[in-house]
Amino acid sequence: MNKEHLELLGDNHISTSIDTPLRDDAFDKSDEEKIHNIQYHFTQIMEELGLDLTDDSLSGTPYRVAKMYVNEIFNGLDPKNKPKASTFDNKYQYGEILVEKNITLYSTCEHHFLPIVGKAHIAYISNGNVVGLSKMNRIVQYYAQRPQVQERLTLQIVKELQKILNTDDVACIIDAKHLCVNQRGIKDVASSTVTSEFGGVFKNKDKKQEFLDYIKLPTEF
Repeated sequence: MNKEHLELLGDNHISTSIDTPLRDDAFDKSDEEKIHNIQYHFTQIMEELGLDLTDDSLSGTPYRVAKMYVNEIFNGLDPKNKPKASTFDNKYQYGEILVEKNITLYSTCEHHFLPIVGKAHIAYISNGNVVGLSKMNRIVQYYAQRPQVQERLTLQIVKELQKILNTDDVACIIDAKHLCVNQRGIKDVASSTVTSEFGGVFKNKDKKQEFLDYIKLPTEF
């Protein structure tokens, strides 16, 4: 694959599957082994850039980056970090839309490894089960903390909640800034990307509009 084709794939925002592309041996190594290996390779990157790693400010950077990659910004890759989302009977028989909006989202573009920053808005209608509000935030966080494409992230959140809640009636909208657009390439600092997935009754025009109206409501306390 030539360099121009590689650039084109990244700039065209290619996504290949709803599943994050992972090798079969992705979790054969321990977190400690991964941190050690990433630290070594990031040292090589910094040295190739001409940086002086004997400087006190830079000497610990490879380790800090490696630890951050494994334990923080990419820890959503490992299934062992998946949040446990217990459901409860909808004993109060609430049958309307439940919306969790303005969920802060930090992810990483898988094409350039630059940040994606935005908000997620989730809605569902109970089919007899409900889930704790904070669990929806944790599900967003789990799928966001991996190299991502925003379209895939939106789908993964919806599919996971549909599975947990045993209903198709789940929707998600994400509005996010991509630093691969804002900081490099076209360098358009004003633009953001909006993606959505509407399942079950949310494909109905009226229910979809109801959800959209809810997320427009001001949140002031």
